[in-house]
Amino acid sequence: MATPPRVILIQPEAPLKPAPGQPCNGCGVCCLAEPCPVGIVVSLRRHGACRALRWSEDDGRYVCGLLHGQGQGLAARLRARLVARWIAAGVGCDSELEPQSGQATSRQQRRQG
Repeated sequence: MATPPRVILIQPEAPLKPAPGQPCNGCGVCCLAEPCPVGIVVSLRRHGACRALRWSEDDGRYVCGLLHGQGQGLAARLRARLVARWIAAGVGCDSELEPQSGQATSRQQRRQG
């Protein structure tokens, strides 16, 4: 039995998901699908969108709320550096998910059914 496709809602203005290993561009796919280990603690869940994920209208991309907009000063900078290390920020895309538009998914389901 085939696993039904998972549906995540992505801002239409979000950049397309980069290939695994390429720099993160804020597409949000990984964090909308499931929280990272730090996000599990913050979100209090293992599945579904991370509650720390934020859409940045100014940047036209998703950002981690644990890294951005969390105050000023030394404590905030240290916390952001620690979180960046925990979530491997700057290492590159590690998501194997391949998003499809709702229209493409509907066409595939019609062909299979």
